[in-house]
Amino acid sequence: MSDLFSADFADDADDDAVVPSGAAGAPEEGATGDGRRPPLAVRMRPRTVAELVGQEHLLRPGAPLRRLAEGAGGMAGPPSVMLWGPPGSGKTTIAHVVARTGGRRFVELSAVTAGVRDVRKVMDEARDTRDLYGRQTVLFLDEIHRFSKAQQDALLPGVENRWVILIAATTENPSFSVVAPLLSRSLLLTLRPLGDADVTALVRRAVSDSRGLAGRVRLAEDAEEHLVRLAAGDARRALTALEAAAGAALGDAGTATRDDPALVTIAHAERALDAAVIRYDREGDQHYDVASAFIKSIRGSDVDAALHYLARMLEAGEDPRFIARRLIISASEDIGMADPTALQTAVAAAQAVQLIGMPEGRIVLAEAVVHLATAPKSNASYLAIGAAIEDVRAGRGGPVPVHLRDASYPGARRLGHGKGYQYAHDDPRGVVRQQYPPDDLADRDYYRPTDRGAERGMATRVERFRALLRGRPVRAEQAGSAAPRQEDVADTGTPERAIGSSSASPGDQPDEPRSEQQRRDER
Repeated sequence: MSDLFSADFADDADDDAVVPSGAAGAPEEGATGDGRRPPLAVRMRPRTVAELVGQEHLLRPGAPLRRLAEGAGGMAGPPSVMLWGPPGSGKTTIAHVVARTGGRRFVELSAVTAGVRDVRKVMDEARDTRDLYGRQTVLFLDEIHRFSKAQQDALLPGVENRWVILIAATTENPSFSVVAPLLSRSLLLTLRPLGDADVTALVRRAVSDSRGLAGRVRLAEDAEEHLVRLAAGDARRALTALEAAAGAALGDAGTATRDDPALVTIAHAERALDAAVIRYDREGDQHYDVASAFIKSIRGSDVDAALHYLARMLEAGEDPRFIARRLIISASEDIGMADPTALQTAVAAAQAVQLIGMPEGRIVLAEAVVHLATAPKSNASYLAIGAAIEDVRAGRGGPVPVHLRDASYPGARRLGHGKGYQYAHDDPRGVVRQQYPPDDLADRDYYRPTDRGAERGMATRVERFRALLRGRPVRAEQAGSAAPRQEDVADTGTPERAIGSSSASPGDQPDEPRSEQQRRDER
């Protein structure tokens, strides 16, 4: 437990005294010089609302968080808040900005090391400080999801009586990790990953600001892009990598000044992040080329190539949600009914990635890629909707048949709507002879199933349905074990035996016994 405004920030006035680490014998610590100084990410922490970057949806004028950060009062008083967001999105920074306003006392606890005794001590001190000095206490509790139920319950009196303004940070969904009484007494605010433009602005500010590198280094364009891309929306990671890269550059340059800064190259950035530069522009050709190769590898059933391109996109900082969306499309376009579970896997992967984030999300995406790449392939559904759309755009498709029109409103019956409609469930087979398409498309076939995977037995079923719907004879090879006999399909009537009915006569059975695989395929 520490009061950050009593000690750690006492040397803010000395931030301009930057000693270049490139001097002989100096360790590589970027431009921080003295190894006792806080890391670059701490020194560059915004001090006011105006310096905050990102989270515009939470900081617009009048928003609760902005009012809290600006020290705005009101009859209700300042609320306690739960900040839920990924690492490096600004949770700790927001807590510091809130504490700096209105002369508030700031206390920080980590759920990793603190216990109930620490919480109660903070609450007692906060109550005494409020009553004796009229000063509010901001309690920043990091990783609150690590607190047990008993530890979280210990916070309730202080929050309920407003002895403290609780700002709790978590990377996990508070609905599952925070007790309901505490959650109901707080505002839940969701932080989003910083965008590339936000991280770029922070990196450039750190290079020029006197609290940071004080202009003693300059970033090559490709080095800056590399740092921003691999930060993946994490401001702390970007500044930590910048500090290491600057240290490497200063070490190579020997000396550097604001007038003659050391150049941070892509090689320095690689050394800082211990990662090779991946030629991948998220807005240019490489983005589309790699994504195209990824989808085509899945379509071509090359699971190893698909995993390679997945890794390439992830390591380049591609948005995992983009990858998940592409998998959903691939499951429908390239696999379809050959393996209907592929779409379920792709959708589940997208939801899981949204829930758990990265880096664990890579495992979920890999599982989905393996499923899709090794699944049987069919684009029959894709071709079917394409052909149907082509007919619509060509002007085909007349009025909806009268017997299918809505007959629920007054007067519809007088117009003949619904007259002659046959309810399919009234037939023991669930299929009756009836026209569903418009007249000019009555014999148009869009869906043509393949003979691969789960779609293998579907062609027989689809043709059987079409024959019954259109009053055509059903061939034995189409009907399989439940083939209606030709005399059972009258020109003006409907078949007398249900499709797949167990009442089919022995003469309707095929000569050769079917295997278990054939029975599964037909189902």
